[in-house]
Amino acid sequence: MTPSGTAHRDAGLQPERTRLAWRRTTLSCAVTAVLALRQVLHGSGSAVELIGAAGIALLWLAFLGVAHRRMRALAADRPPALAPRAALAAVACTVALAMAAVTVIV
Repeated sequence: MTPSGTAHRDAGLQPERTRLAWRRTTLSCAVTAVLALRQVLHGSGSAVELIGAAGIALLWLAFLGVAHRRMRALAADRPPALAPRAALAAVACTVALAMAAVTVIV
């Protein structure tokens, strides 16, 4: 208990582990985006492939924004819970990026 009478929560290393998990996920999304872009750019260079490359880049940037915002929030003494909209955005970006990568490879 603190002098004011409220219980102090010791988060321990949990926020750091979560921040590292977000970094690993961001890195894996970056690798997926780079490999998909590489595949697209080594193609014929058609308009469809260029639109696909732009879409992949935008998906990766959107995920990067969500992850960066969450990692900054985890730096607080008492990090807030992940908002449902942010969680949905992260899942949507990840699934869309995976689908785009599969589409490009096939």
